[in-house]
Amino acid sequence: MKLISFFKFFFLLFFSLITNASDTIDHKVKKLTLELRCMTCQNQSVYDSDSDYANDIKVIVRKKFEDGLTEIEIKQFLTKRYGEYILFKPYFSSKNLVLWLFPFVLIIVSLFIFLRNLKKN
Repeated sequence: MKLISFFKFFFLLFFSLITNASDTIDHKVKKLTLELRCMTCQNQSVYDSDSDYANDIKVIVRKKFEDGLTEIEIKQFLTKRYGEYILFKPYFSSKNLVLWLFPFVLIIVSLFIFLRNLKKN
């Protein structure tokens, strides 16, 4: 009787581990594909799109996660293949320095103009 309960416990543990593994991969795929831009749709994420391109990217991402790659490695792979435009949030690099700093420069210039006009009045 103890042997049967041991096998039941082992089976439930094994089944729960398999289920959790697929859930975590599904969750990872969803999280990453929400950060990727569909190239055929207008600013729609790969996860939300039903185009053939988006479905292909979902399959690639799932396969890469199953192969054991991390999210960063998958993003690098997709960036090399499709360009940095595929990312909704581009990397911080020297090419993108103006893109990242422009909002702060705009705020500082606006604040300077506002204070100068305030002093005139």
